[in-house]
Amino acid sequence: MAETNTRPPLYIRIHAADNVAIVANDGGLKTGATFADGLVLVDNVPQGHKVALADLAEGDAIVRYNVVIGYAQKALPRGSWVHERVMRMPTAPELDGLPIATVKPPALPPLEGYTFEGYRNADGSVGSRNILAITQTVQCVAGVTEFAVQRIKAELLPKFPNVDDVVALEHSYGCGVAIDAPDAIIPIRTLRNISLNPNFGGEVMVVSLGCEKLQPERLLPPGTIPIADQRGDNTADAALDVVCLQDDAHVGFMSMINSVMRQAEVHLARLNARRRETVPASELVVGVQCGGSDAFSGVTANPAVGFATDLLVRAGATVMFSETTEVRDGIDQLTSRASSPEVAEAMIREMAWYDAYLQKGRVDRSANTTPGNKKGGLSNIVEKAMGSIVKSGSAPITGVLSPGEKAKQKGLIYAATPASDFICGTLQLAAGINLHIFTTGRGTPYGLAEVPVIKVATRSDLARRWHDLMDVNAGRIADGDATIEDVGWELFRLMLDVASGKKKTWAEHWKLHNALVLFNPAPVT
Repeated sequence: MAETNTRPPLYIRIHAADNVAIVANDGGLKTGATFADGLVLVDNVPQGHKVALADLAEGDAIVRYNVVIGYAQKALPRGSWVHERVMRMPTAPELDGLPIATVKPPALPPLEGYTFEGYRNADGSVGSRNILAITQTVQCVAGVTEFAVQRIKAELLPKFPNVDDVVALEHSYGCGVAIDAPDAIIPIRTLRNISLNPNFGGEVMVVSLGCEKLQPERLLPPGTIPIADQRGDNTADAALDVVCLQDDAHVGFMSMINSVMRQAEVHLARLNARRRETVPASELVVGVQCGGSDAFSGVTANPAVGFATDLLVRAGATVMFSETTEVRDGIDQLTSRASSPEVAEAMIREMAWYDAYLQKGRVDRSANTTPGNKKGGLSNIVEKAMGSIVKSGSAPITGVLSPGEKAKQKGLIYAATPASDFICGTLQLAAGINLHIFTTGRGTPYGLAEVPVIKVATRSDLARRWHDLMDVNAGRIADGDATIEDVGWELFRLMLDVASGKKKTWAEHWKLHNALVLFNPAPVT
């Protein structure tokens, strides 16, 4: 494949109505560079940044994705570099008078015959991995649990070859918080539902300190842990397995460690008896997310993910997209695609709740964009939102989850989360994903210990430099060497192989993972 920077000047325009386009060439282009249509740059323009395709007067709308992403703060001649310092951001769209379930796309034919090898659970869910997860009620026990996990991995895990890993579900919640405040339900149900993620096989083990506010029975009340009965065709309630460090039986630190290891061995033995079985692709529950985004995110990686999202929905799977501030400016696109007025109203409620949450902190959605986003060509949250939404594909949106809730239906679901990579990932884990797709343009070594993370690069330069961190190179789309459909199908097939355990992602190979970060909008005391 030829290097992009050996090619003649090239820009990418999304829609015929756009009056800006992004420079595609590696390293950007210098003043005087001339495009095939005669456009001449009057400024140096970095790769991914916008160039004016027409003369723009002060106050003129700047249009990309056929959407007004800003207004010129000064006259910008044709060929100018258009960036955040010469733009004024539009006001946020109102949440009243939106189109409600008005788009009725033609039904796509079902995608049949695709399967993967997964672990069937007692509650009917399917795991892509077979992991022992140790839940913690409070941050106070994190050091003890991590010490025990390291010993479990070294001394016990080799005896159980069918178990993939042991992970500690460490977090910063559990005490020193207003646990009876209304919004405290968000972190509590998040941790509860993460403990029940399909990749953990229904084996729930808890380490508690003893005096914390989040007592084990409050975190996991009776009736929340399903287990198969002896016939294997029904479920019953499992007893809660808790190691409490303040129990009188523990005399010294090693006594605590031995208790954790002793209980872990019981769970490892049960997990080790499990085997993969062939299941339909409809058992995939996939979270899609982007981080370290750039202007190519909405051109290459996210459209390819959107195509794969449509394939998953056609296969009967569950796909969830999130990141409230990164879809807020396209709320009309989302409510119009809702499968019913009730789904549209639920999306609007989540947007309104988050607007109020940001207002409490005296900020708005513009606080989302990072220095890296801007360096990568994204001038503001409006432009970023247009590129983010396309991960959701074109299928009707059939459900909405509030933060920390678990998905109970198939299809395309909006799972409301902050846009923060690690908080979004944590909440999607709670929603029940067994596979995660993460796109990036600037580059991030993001990973999750609990589910495989497939990383998709937006640019070939990033894919080359981070060749042992990126799983898919969507930059080939901008290079002209692949189509969105090509990469979408590649990603779909890779998901089946990764979910089957036939392939490991680079994040799994290097054992890279981010910490769990619970979203807690309630007061800390």
